[in-house]
Amino acid sequence: MGKSLRAKLVFIMLLVIVLLMVAVLVFFIRGVQEFFTSQFYAQMEIVISQTELVSELRRVAMLEDAVYGMGEVLKVFAGELGIDRSTRHYYVLDGATGETLMTSSTDESAALEITPSITSAIIGTEPVKGSTRAGYMDVAVPIFSENSQWKYLLYIIDNKQTTENLINEMYGIILRTVGIGFVISIVISLFISQTLLSPIKGMTSAAKSMADGDFSTKINVESDDEIGILATTFNDMAQQIETMLEELRKAEKLRQEFVANVSHELRTPLTSIRTYAETISETEQLAREKQTEFLNVILNESDRMAEIVRDLLELSRFDSGTTVMSVSEFSVEQSLRNIYIAVALEAQRHEQEINMNVENELPMIKGDRSRIEQVFMNIVSNALKYTPDGGRIDIICGCATSNIWIKISDTGIGIPEADLGRVFDRFYRVDKARARESGGTGLGLSIAKEIISRHNGDISIESKQGEGTTVTITLPIEGVVT
Repeated sequence: MGKSLRAKLVFIMLLVIVLLMVAVLVFFIRGVQEFFTSQFYAQMEIVISQTELVSELRRVAMLEDAVYGMGEVLKVFAGELGIDRSTRHYYVLDGATGETLMTSSTDESAALEITPSITSAIIGTEPVKGSTRAGYMDVAVPIFSENSQWKYLLYIIDNKQTTENLINEMYGIILRTVGIGFVISIVISLFISQTLLSPIKGMTSAAKSMADGDFSTKINVESDDEIGILATTFNDMAQQIETMLEELRKAEKLRQEFVANVSHELRTPLTSIRTYAETISETEQLAREKQTEFLNVILNESDRMAEIVRDLLELSRFDSGTTVMSVSEFSVEQSLRNIYIAVALEAQRHEQEINMNVENELPMIKGDRSRIEQVFMNIVSNALKYTPDGGRIDIICGCATSNIWIKISDTGIGIPEADLGRVFDRFYRVDKARARESGGTGLGLSIAKEIISRHNGDISIESKQGEGTTVTITLPIEGVVT
């Protein structure tokens, strides 16, 4: 494609040169012709009207040897008339027939053509100029003797040979100029095409690489013109596509992991339910206590499946944007105290110390109270689960500028640094076996992050393995917009 564009550009440059030269040649030739024609007739008019040429010719026309006398007069005025041996001649013609009586031309074999100027002068009394479109320039002047007995014609004709010679010379000059112009235009067009087409070639190559899946190729263009802007835009587009594809690959990987996790999470309770149900069905003499125990396992696993499905539906609503927020004004402090009271007995049963501290008065905020409390309960429940017996959980809250902040800290097992970046991923567990034993679905923190984000807030986790975890939640005082 680059060669094709270069050929087109060179062709256009050459065509412009040719058209320009043709236009110059046409106008220049026409200008030269008009200049010489106007000069000829201006010179004739001056000599005929402003000199004694005509009066002298009339005087000698009465003499016995009038033709000879007129020839002598014309020799005197030959310089003023511009007479020469090759291009311009004068004639003395019979005023009635146009017959040549005398001439300055040395070519006696050449017969004088009776031109329209001669014909008009024969029947008229005023000088007659020839047509400017003819291949020659001429003027015919009637000459009467003073007694009007004799009539002659002074006829001056120029064959335009001087003009033709000049035009021919111009042809040569212009042709040489065109040749030089061709060479210069080829060199310039090749240089310009290289300058203009180089980034286009780069974009073509980069586009081919993009078609093959490689978006790393970049176009280096330092100019600030349209080509440079186009190259910069192309690079930006390639970067955006590369980023988009990378995000799509990550999304596809997450989707595959998500499907695998959902399948695994549902398969585990289903397997337990089927195993215990088959045992009850196939064992006729199974003790009543064992039946009850197995049925409780089946019920617990069913509840666990229902919880997974419920959490998945919740996340699906968040993803699709169909979640309806029940926004009202409520007290965050009161919500935290309700949760504190709800988990106090569970903490006491494990000999865990749980404390709540409000550093300053908290204002009312607008939000979905039940969902905010769901987040608080999830975080506090996790702190209870992963804190050993005898550990401590602290709930601290306060107000700063336009935000309310809540920190829930524990002295539990903590989270490895390598896992901190993924704790909000769906189905992600630091210790999968222990999490399942404690009844978690691996979706709680994902749901918590979605809820806090919908309230224009933020949630973050700091942890050190073996020392504990701190979850910080920030909510704007103005709350979510209804």
